[in-house]
Amino acid sequence: MRNATVTADGDRIRWVELPGREPSRVYLHGLGATSPAYFTEVAVHPLLAGHRSLLVDLLGHGISDRPTDFDYSLDAHADALASALASAGVSGAEVIAHSMGGSVAIVLAARHPHLVSRLVLIDANLDPIPRTPGSSSGGSSGIASYSEEEFVAGGWEEFRDRAGHHWWSTMRLAGREALHRSATHLVRGSVPTMREHLLGLKIPRTYLLPEADGPLPGADALAEAGVSVVAVPDCGHNIMLDNPEAFVRATATALDG
Repeated sequence: MRNATVTADGDRIRWVELPGREPSRVYLHGLGATSPAYFTEVAVHPLLAGHRSLLVDLLGHGISDRPTDFDYSLDAHADALASALASAGVSGAEVIAHSMGGSVAIVLAARHPHLVSRLVLIDANLDPIPRTPGSSSGGSSGIASYSEEEFVAGGWEEFRDRAGHHWWSTMRLAGREALHRSATHLVRGSVPTMREHLLGLKIPRTYLLPEADGPLPGADALAEAGVSVVAVPDCGHNIMLDNPEAFVRATATALDG
């Protein structure tokens, strides 16, 4: 396990690192998740193995620190991650990022372009999500429907029962303030939006989505901007876990293209 200090108070981002050749590959998890649990199987697959690979836990999640005075906006996550990558001597990385991690990766590429040479986004959030007070949703909008005080005081227990045992197995490792603030900022999105950032990037970009979800909204504009949109069969939101073989093939194609 490796680590780097990323805040003035000494908070650390930690990651599991697999040795190999450059360019480095950085794997980023989604909200309430952890990269080693979600990506180890695919990162060591023969089609993806052999590169230096950092399975990073964002601040507030997994094995990283959980400061209660951190903002947890997409910009703040991206800047903290940039500090960790700089400390690790990473530049021009190929970033493979899921869900909220994909949103952070887009903002990272926009704010710190020297750190990212290629993006593979896995069903990432591209747009703000309308907030519905009292929503029973199990996603980020469900967490953001609580105030932070409500969530920390006991709302997290209600949400745990909706999230299901698989997601909760890693969500329980996240700080409660971190989980709520990350979800709230994800629902709010970035300025410009993640989609606008993505459209403006000049690096190779691939967006993977579950085939069952149907066409990706705005796919034509993404394609016109050079983003490759790839539908992956037989999977849900957690593509790398639901169909690892198809995920590995699609990701290897994106990284070799």
